[in-house]
Amino acid sequence: MLDFLTALALVLVIEGAFLALFPHRLRQILELLEQVPQESLRAAGLMAAVIGVVAVWLLRG
Repeated sequence: MLDFLTALALVLVIEGAFLALFPHRLRQILELLEQVPQESLRAAGLMAAVIGVVAVWLLRG
């Protein structure tokens, strides 16, 4: 459980830093995301989740 909470904290750090450093760029990215089909976003999210699970599995083996 501690590892899970640590991972969530790191996500907050990375997202917070991105928001603080590049707020204008984030707005541009969000506008571009509106143009991407929902199926493509879903597929990209699933692929990112699979890559993340494999990475954790390899690193924590």
